[in-house]
Amino acid sequence: MKQVQVCIVGGGCVGLTLALGLAKANISVAVLDAAPTQASPSDDYGLRVSALSIASQTLLEQLNVWPHIIAERACAYTHMDVRDADSFGKITFNNEQLELEHLGHIVENDIIRFALIKELEQQSNATVMFDTEYQQIHQSESDVFINLKTGEPIIAKLLVAADGANSAIRKQFNMALSFKDYDHHALVATVKTKESHANTARQVFLPTGPLAFLPLSDEHTHSIVWSTSPNHCDELLAMDDTAFNKAVMAAIDGQCGLCEVQSKRVAFPLKMRYAQQWVNGNVVLMGDAAHTIHPLAGLGMNLGLKDAAYLIELLSQDAKEFASTRTLRDYERTRKLDAQKHIAMMQGLKELFEGANPIKKLIRGVGLSLVDNLGPIKHLFAKEAIGK
Repeated sequence: MKQVQVCIVGGGCVGLTLALGLAKANISVAVLDAAPTQASPSDDYGLRVSALSIASQTLLEQLNVWPHIIAERACAYTHMDVRDADSFGKITFNNEQLELEHLGHIVENDIIRFALIKELEQQSNATVMFDTEYQQIHQSESDVFINLKTGEPIIAKLLVAADGANSAIRKQFNMALSFKDYDHHALVATVKTKESHANTARQVFLPTGPLAFLPLSDEHTHSIVWSTSPNHCDELLAMDDTAFNKAVMAAIDGQCGLCEVQSKRVAFPLKMRYAQQWVNGNVVLMGDAAHTIHPLAGLGMNLGLKDAAYLIELLSQDAKEFASTRTLRDYERTRKLDAQKHIAMMQGLKELFEGANPIKKLIRGVGLSLVDNLGPIKHLFAKEAIGK
């Protein structure tokens, strides 16, 4: 039998960040994940990347993970270029305007995860169990009992579900979920361009959805996330490389010259999920188990890391009663409000930039131009984008 203060189900970036933060705060923790342990990052770029905000970088620096990430691969971006393909509107800003060293970093998820695992291995009060599945979960008034398929029981004061968008724990404890199909699929791939990306994160809003060009450590290589209608996504997947390269270059309006796809193309459906209840007794949700959001602003990973940071802060201050009802309700209330705000903002942006309605095109053009030319508003927009 293993006893810990916190058991986390889900060994993704968010769950591992929470585990590391708790361990460094002298809170015993166990992480369970059904997947095999992660091998060293490949020489090839991974298809799943995140645009880490400055706030997320600060958290990872505090946990001593950032040096491991930088030692592997990360690209600091210093400029952002957001434009509407169907109107005259665009907004650009850079680090110098905000008196910052950079605006954020583009990092492969596998590299973040590997760095977290390596640092967790140094913590004596943290146990990470890959290739491990649970069979049953029960809770009493004061404890949660997790029975593993191996027969070993784990007893914890708090169970954190970081087990992804289709969280089995959320379903088991009947934690209600709001759901909306964005009617978009996201196609991801790695492309090389003739011109340098110049450390610029680009996004163009097309009538069918946004296309993001995210700079990677090689100055000619980008990770792309093309959110579009399911039918158009199927067409893009069916193209040969030559046709796909032409389609990408046309969509980005040739900003970086000729494009050449370097990887396979993978697509997945986009859905908004929002748990109406994040706490059930001594069980709490976080990350994608609690919320998923459209990737058009690259907020998903950052929102999950903010969940982890706030829960670390609260549990570290629980001197009298660990994981008290008051603490868990504080976490639920605060993080739900932030998630609600960003989900609503992404839905509004998606609807505004979708389609070729002439009135929408005019609003988009005027709106982006006003933001780009009004200093104080532009600074507010930029600070929201970098997570400050």
